[in-house]
Amino acid sequence: MSLRQHLLNRCLRLTEKPLLARANPQMLRATMEMQARLFFKGPRDVFFEWRGLPGAGSVLWLTPQGPSNGRVILYVHGGGFVFGSPETHRAMVARLALLTGAQAVLPRYARVPEAAFPKPAEDIRAAWDALCRTGIAARDIVIGGDSAGGALVFDLLAELCREGAALPAGVFGLSPLLDMTFSGASFTQNAESDVLLPAARAAEMARLYLRGQSAESPRASPILADFKGAPPVWLTVSDSEILRDDSRRFAARLRDAQVPVTFQEVHDLPHVWPLFQNHLPEARETLATLAEWISALPPDRAGES
Repeated sequence: MSLRQHLLNRCLRLTEKPLLARANPQMLRATMEMQARLFFKGPRDVFFEWRGLPGAGSVLWLTPQGPSNGRVILYVHGGGFVFGSPETHRAMVARLALLTGAQAVLPRYARVPEAAFPKPAEDIRAAWDALCRTGIAARDIVIGGDSAGGALVFDLLAELCREGAALPAGVFGLSPLLDMTFSGASFTQNAESDVLLPAARAAEMARLYLRGQSAESPRASPILADFKGAPPVWLTVSDSEILRDDSRRFAARLRDAQVPVTFQEVHDLPHVWPLFQNHLPEARETLATLAEWISALPPDRAGES
């Protein structure tokens, strides 16, 4: 463990975890937007531009300097379906774009409490469809997301698999939320060791998001969905997170379905630690490892159907 990791864990436990345990949606949104502006700095040689994407509204495009390799990362931010935005995650995704030489697209989606399941997932499907309509082949797109954004990403993948539609080259998840029933043992075992997420507030988040619909729906809990025929998947999670077992069990289910899976479990890092890429060496190492995986994906690995 680096000294910075130790200090970050302590800081998050003392400040951010209590905030997440008590703050209302408006406070959570304002706080994360402010913190992102102050603390999350991306590489200078990546250009940021908001552009209209017909059918998906305005999306944030990140373009690294230098020749493009033709690949696009469609990235879905997390935030418990309540907060977070393309702006809060753009620094992290900009570093990933620079490492891979790919452009990145970060869409907005409806958040709770103003919207509810399945509207956020429908917004992400609209962004996927709109991106494909621009002429970018599905096989040239990699989709990824963190936390609640991971739920939306893997819901999208499951829907594409179910429909027999064109598939992306690969899909990745950073500490993804995959089980809205919260049935993994780590949810209780790691309630104390998780330095960021307050397990006691998960039921409230689920209630706001689902509004009476079943948490056992595969669309709400992608860990229950069918991923037969899916392209390669890359997952990472920390062993101290309450969501640890979401990724452990999901990786096992994917392997049972003959889906190529790369699963990396790290030690005692906070939820979605790559966000701290300009402060934390472990965050940069994870993004570098993910970038290698993305770069190794052949464009025709999951071709058009």
